[in-house]
Amino acid sequence: MWLTQPLYERSTRIFLGVLLLAMILVTLLHLAVPADHPLYVSAYTVNLFGKYLSYALLAVAVDLVWGYLGILSLGHGAFFALGGYVMGMYLMRQIGDRGVYGHPELPDFMVFLNWDALPWYWLGSDSFLFTALMVMLVPGVLAFAFGYLAFRSRVTGVYLSIMTQALTFALMLAFYRNEMGFGGSDGMTNFRDILGFDLRTDETRLALFLISGVALAVGYVICRALVNSKLGRVCIASRDAEARTRFLGYRVERVQLSVFVVSAMLAGVAGALYVPQVGIINPSEFAPLFSIEIVLWVALGGRATLYGAVIGALLVNYAKTYFTGVMPDAWLFALGGLFVLVTVFLPKGIAGLLKQRKQAKEKEEEVPA
Repeated sequence: MWLTQPLYERSTRIFLGVLLLAMILVTLLHLAVPADHPLYVSAYTVNLFGKYLSYALLAVAVDLVWGYLGILSLGHGAFFALGGYVMGMYLMRQIGDRGVYGHPELPDFMVFLNWDALPWYWLGSDSFLFTALMVMLVPGVLAFAFGYLAFRSRVTGVYLSIMTQALTFALMLAFYRNEMGFGGSDGMTNFRDILGFDLRTDETRLALFLISGVALAVGYVICRALVNSKLGRVCIASRDAEARTRFLGYRVERVQLSVFVVSAMLAGVAGALYVPQVGIINPSEFAPLFSIEIVLWVALGGRATLYGAVIGALLVNYAKTYFTGVMPDAWLFALGGLFVLVTVFLPKGIAGLLKQRKQAKEKEEEVPA
């Protein structure tokens, strides 16, 4: 029942309606429009939109903990990458007999490193159901272990942010090592199939795009239901006055831990959707700069709105695609300028700006002529 409550909100219905309309429009422009038509959406563009939607789900996960819990996580890229690696393990196992000759059960990088058997943590990776469970469980367990120690010790503010960034940096260094059994610096690539469907076909790319859209819609509704519940109200109370919330008898550390774990699991799902669409996963996804970039998406769109995080993720990644294609060397300067712009002129993001204009318009209508 609590999960359906957000559907009665006007903002949620608008968000889901716009998302559904965009998915239908892209599908029609890809399938029903001739390839030489100006409005035709190519398979490459569909694939790109699917990647954007997985990033949008990641941004929603970050907004859940930053906007409503007040925890600035600079390490959510780690949960995203872990979900991606779990999916990458499954996709590598699907290569099978088309892999290195004589070793169909081993990924090619293990053969090159003279491994004679799969590590124990690869067992079960050939099952999609097991992979789907691990996509959420692995980031969730890591978030639980990290959050339990951090929140129990009442680490807050900039110190907690630094710890989250140290977490993703440590994982990046670990996954760069060939001994870890995840492909080292090259990571995993050359994926072929998922559930028997060829990843290189236009139909599979369109299906992954639609699945990413559905996952974003479900993740958004879950987060909206959570923040509208009693747990969400306690989250906001602890964000604004943690000491007072503790004084009233609430176990703030348990609230923080539960929401942090949910956010990590959503980030893991986003990473699992991202990998089959880009065709590669490597330790660069753990890079602290990526986690900082995610925070910029949320800041630009607007904290504590959820839909603002989606707007920010789509805009920044579209700009990144454009600048890296036209002026590759200018992207970092554009990113820095965007950060300054948001900090100085848009402290509440695009969603906050729209809300201010709406309130101003309502006040004007209340003034008698």
